[in-house]
Amino acid sequence: MHELSVTESLLDITLEHARKAKAQRVLAVNLVIGDLSSFVGESIQFYFNILSKGTEAEKADLRISRIPARVRCKPCQHEFTPEGMNWLCPRCGGLIDEVISGREFYVESIDVE
Repeated sequence: MHELSVTESLLDITLEHARKAKAQRVLAVNLVIGDLSSFVGESIQFYFNILSKGTEAEKADLRISRIPARVRCKPCQHEFTPEGMNWLCPRCGGLIDEVISGREFYVESIDVE
């Protein structure tokens, strides 16, 4: 359900920038979502379709790029993509020190007409 409030903000940002650009309509919104963000692309698309009705963004294509998780091991500094729930370093068995990517959630660009 948290996708609803996030999608409302996404639409607000989209419309604000489209209006500043004096666009007649939004053709596409290019969104980046990290695999660790817990946001479900299909839910965001569903809410976006409902919320954008009657706006410049109605019928805009919502393009979602997923960013996989990347982490760094504390003891050996090895960077890797964890597999499932196993977040131990495959090189030394150490604990994860840092999440490098996978938490992203942002509008990369907006295509307008």
